[in-house]
Amino acid sequence: MAENNHQTFEAFLIHYPVSVQKLARNARTLIQAAMPASVEQFDPSANLIAYGLDRSYKGLVCGITLHKAYINIMFAQGASLPDPQGLLQGTGKLARHIRVERMADLEAPEIRSLLETALQRKTQ
Repeated sequence: MAENNHQTFEAFLIHYPVSVQKLARNARTLIQAAMPASVEQFDPSANLIAYGLDRSYKGLVCGITLHKAYINIMFAQGASLPDPQGLLQGTGKLARHIRVERMADLEAPEIRSLLETALQRKTQ
């Protein structure tokens, strides 16, 4: 990953509490491990760090949305993902999210599984 993206990522986080920054950094590591070839983009107006196959909305797989006390890992096509553990929240036609309030929340292996499934579905 280019140093430029690292600097952009850190600049994006600066307006959030340290606890949220830490959650976002760890979520980013998890997403990049599950989707190493993903393209990372920043949308400050939506508080979103997006990951996808390319820079288009059509290529969007997932993202991290930052809030004052937590983050969400958003899945662009989450409504159609298998979720036997019931981690995905939301009522949108397509997108779903997982609310992450503590570091331990990111340790659930089901999150990586959802990321990998979302990527596989997008590349088929």
